[in-house]
Amino acid sequence: MAALIEHDPKNKGCLAQALYQAWCDDLVKLDTNDVPQAIAEPGRPARPELVHPLKVPRRKVTSSIGRAALIHAIAHIEFNAINLALDAAYRFRGMPKEFYGDWLQVASEEALHFRLLREHLITLGYDYGDFPAHNGLWEMAVKTAHDPLVRMALVPRVLEARGLDATPAIVDKFKSVKDERVIEILAIIECDEIGHVAIGSRWYLYLCEQRGLDPLGTFRNLLKEYDAPPLKPPFNIEGRRAGGFSESELDWLQTEGMR
Repeated sequence: MAALIEHDPKNKGCLAQALYQAWCDDLVKLDTNDVPQAIAEPGRPARPELVHPLKVPRRKVTSSIGRAALIHAIAHIEFNAINLALDAAYRFRGMPKEFYGDWLQVASEEALHFRLLREHLITLGYDYGDFPAHNGLWEMAVKTAHDPLVRMALVPRVLEARGLDATPAIVDKFKSVKDERVIEILAIIECDEIGHVAIGSRWYLYLCEQRGLDPLGTFRNLLKEYDAPPLKPPFNIEGRRAGGFSESELDWLQTEGMR
């Protein structure tokens, strides 16, 4: 809980990584008796200013400020992803022990991603908070706080998977301006994010099996029920396959998934 409500980005990352290390050292005890608190907003700094997604300025990476703005946008996603992973580990009680270890691992890796991006942003003369951002990721966390099946379906298997889809085009943009360092960072992020999507898929399928639900039909219904972001091509098919998407899901994405 302390890492989740921490406001300072650097401290949050350190707490998330220390928590995962403590888990690996078997120093974290599960407490399933208390009721998790509703969290309208996790800890975050006063900046960046949060605006509607359509009001986030679009800039071309051919300018230095445009390159910094895109790196900032990715860093903001990674910062929110720390909170999302910590919240999954905190909120959902009664899951197998491995569930909590998985999400603490994700939080630790997201903290690394954020730190690497922020450090690179600073070399460009900017810092986290210097550009406006939106709160869409956390808004989905609030919408799915009541049910781990819904959370697993709509956060790692929709929002993070969309990140996998977008990564090749983003890498091409940075190649065009020869920013080798951010390309290296994005390679680390892509590798880890495939693992994060796979973790979401693992627990989504586990919960579907526990409840006797058809994974594909349930996934399709949840997309509509919760007004999830549209699934639009191009899809990173190999990344999604490695992330636990079944062949039937991949076939559906490529034929009917565009809503």
